[in-house]
Amino acid sequence: MHGGPHHSFAPKRARSGIRMGSIASVLGLTLLLAGCGSDYPLGEAQKEAAQRNPSTLSGTLTGGGSTAQNSAMNAWTNGFAFLHPRVQVQYASVGSGAGRAGLLAGATQFAGSDAFLKEEEVAKSQEACGPQGAINIPAYISPISIAFNLPGIKELNFDAETIAGIFAGNITSWQDPALKALNPDVALPDIPMTEVARSDDSGTTENFTEYLHAAAPEQWPHEPDGSWPTGLATEQAQGNSGVVTTVARTPGALTYADDSLVDQTLGKGKLRVGDSFVEVSGEAASIAVGASERVEGRHNNDIALELDRTTTEPGAYPLVLVSYFIVCSGYTDPTTLELVKTFGHYVVSDEGQQVASDSAKSAPMPEKLAQEARRALDSISLRP
Repeated sequence: MHGGPHHSFAPKRARSGIRMGSIASVLGLTLLLAGCGSDYPLGEAQKEAAQRNPSTLSGTLTGGGSTAQNSAMNAWTNGFAFLHPRVQVQYASVGSGAGRAGLLAGATQFAGSDAFLKEEEVAKSQEACGPQGAINIPAYISPISIAFNLPGIKELNFDAETIAGIFAGNITSWQDPALKALNPDVALPDIPMTEVARSDDSGTTENFTEYLHAAAPEQWPHEPDGSWPTGLATEQAQGNSGVVTTVARTPGALTYADDSLVDQTLGKGKLRVGDSFVEVSGEAASIAVGASERVEGRHNNDIALELDRTTTEPGAYPLVLVSYFIVCSGYTDPTTLELVKTFGHYVVSDEGQQVASDSAKSAPMPEKLAQEARRALDSISLRP
């Protein structure tokens, strides 16, 4: 079910490995994590669990990255803390680019990222992770909402061409004919339109621009990238929560954001897929991911996925992100190895996927993908 146009597009996705901004943030990430935690960061409940829990696993595991993954990561670390109370998992929600940079610099032991490591980043990871480098393991599936602030309107129809036209600056009014044609029964207001994009290096941005470039290439000629294209006049804010907050206080504004961060105070767009408009949901995102394929030429246990952004699969929502648990293929410290594998297995387990779904509205991974993720985690080894 993988669409032809996306195959021809895939080689263009390479970008320069780690940006200077991400490198600069590695120090901040390290300092943030260094300041985290006590023996029992969840308080007395965790301390009591430790006193009666038979798990002897102990130590500290540090990671950082995706802001989209943050709600799920909070659920995972809390759930894991009661299974293994003597382990501290610290996660800094600093953005996908900074998270990848932290792992590749050896500042953290894992990263959360809404974009998989590019080939040049995999090569760079050999310095911190050994000759096999780092691997991408899917952990979190979530749709990206088109969220808007139009008083009295909670739902609008969009297609890829119209979304691209808006964020490219070619559609500047809520009363534009393209929007009226998609929403003939809606009284669209005559108020200014304000587009809000991410200011940081963001996997959400990379997934959003990849969707636009694949599904509406004439309207969006820009290459997919984690950084917003220069020269496009938009408001900008830090992180998923930042863009959502900006839209919430700005009538007429709209943005793209991980659906878990968009509450009922904002409206959400339906997406045209084939001849239907699909509502944003975890289930629809999971259908889209089920139509994906592995990136060719990667290590057997590197589960980087090429998503079919032009799918017409019924019920699929192709404006979706797959957020990865990025880890080294080998660790020199046996305790770190055990911590990474044990925590990783919890994240991709049925229980871990369910707690993420409950807290972050994410979609549990398709079982076939979850099995591949478990095999990849089992492959992580001790290296000299």
